[in-house]
Amino acid sequence: MTASRTPTTAEELRGAGLRVTAARVALLETVRDGDHLGVEALASGVRDRVGHISLQAVYEALHALTAAGLVRRIEPAGSSARFEGRVGDNHHHIVCRSCGVVADVDCAVGEVPCLTASESHGFSIEEAEVIYWGLCPECSTTRSS
Repeated sequence: MTASRTPTTAEELRGAGLRVTAARVALLETVRDGDHLGVEALASGVRDRVGHISLQAVYEALHALTAAGLVRRIEPAGSSARFEGRVGDNHHHIVCRSCGVVADVDCAVGEVPCLTASESHGFSIEEAEVIYWGLCPECSTTRSS
């Protein structure tokens, strides 16, 4: 019996039908190492790994990675787009109204109520996106001080 191994980033890119480039590998790894990062932070992380890359190239690569399902784009109201490597599940997010930090929240346990809309209007529903809003522990402490 052979132990299963985790595919490399390059293998994942190839498996998604994408050309493997140093910039795409660095970007995918930066997304996965980060925590709901915006484009500027991702570009900085890629530059730390491979040197110069234009912001336009980062946008184009993010579009390709998102379309391939390797990266998920979220855009909480009033915030610029953020990207995460957690894909393929129906998790949600909680956003701090004060500092903007974003954290993952798993879907409600038990039945999957977040996929059962009160009215489908004939749509075939595949995903639900829920964003919870509040104050993170640090901002809550600061406000109560």
